[in-house]
Amino acid sequence: MVSLIGMAQEQLNDYKYIIIPKKFDGFKKVNQYQTSTLVKYLFTEEGFQTVYEDELPSELNNNRCLGLTANLIDDSSMFSTKTSVVLENCKGEEVYATAVGKSKEKDYKSAYGEALRNAFKSLNTVSYSYNGKADKTEPVTVSMQNDVKQIEKPESYEPKNKQPMVQQEATRENQSYKDNRPKPSNLKSSVQAPPAVPTASSVVINAEKSAKGALYAQEIPNGFQLVDSTPKIQLKIFKTSLPNYFIAEGDSENGVVYEQGGKWFFEQYVDGKLKTEELTVKF
Repeated sequence: MVSLIGMAQEQLNDYKYIIIPKKFDGFKKVNQYQTSTLVKYLFTEEGFQTVYEDELPSELNNNRCLGLTANLIDDSSMFSTKTSVVLENCKGEEVYATAVGKSKEKDYKSAYGEALRNAFKSLNTVSYSYNGKADKTEPVTVSMQNDVKQIEKPESYEPKNKQPMVQQEATRENQSYKDNRPKPSNLKSSVQAPPAVPTASSVVINAEKSAKGALYAQEIPNGFQLVDSTPKIQLKIFKTSLPNYFIAEGDSENGVVYEQGGKWFFEQYVDGKLKTEELTVKF
């Protein structure tokens, strides 16, 4: 037990902040039953520097690996309230978990309050003191260097038709001219051309920097998922019959993603108007 406590203390000392969500998973309202404010207060009482997830200081916003995110695990039943708190690092890995706190109070606010206080008793044996290790961790940076893929040139190319398009001879002895260019056909093709990709003149391009930031393409069946540096999935794009033209689906937005002129764009209709957003995608 002493060994486990020492290991937990050493791991917690590596982190400078505890990030508190204002609405824990499984709850319908912000700070429901005052769970967020109580968890923040209890961590502060134990000597941790706590911040809400939407009020991050600049150094933590630039480097999320400075902090641990608190998640409330609710295992309550009809007859009792059971909760514990798990701390995860910037990679989503569990670093520490409190004991399970219990309460048989009938009032939800009182029950969660008692259960959380009982859960935090397991931190009484941990003497937290930040050791500065996370300050040495490099923040997540996005470099655009060498992002453009180079297309290899073929070793050699010879046209299949070596006959010149125009043959002409102009000497005193001979005067000749022959046009070998193909003649236009009167036959109509039964194959329909694919729909044209929208051009820059047909839409209004949003010149501002994309709010999504740099996105990283991870292959999934039939397409890719585009994630940011958090990492959070911003869009899922699915292949179509056209190259570099995808159907896009997000949590609250749907449209198309396509490549044009060496750049990637996301298009969707917002309030009946076509909106185009330039994306920075790294495959």
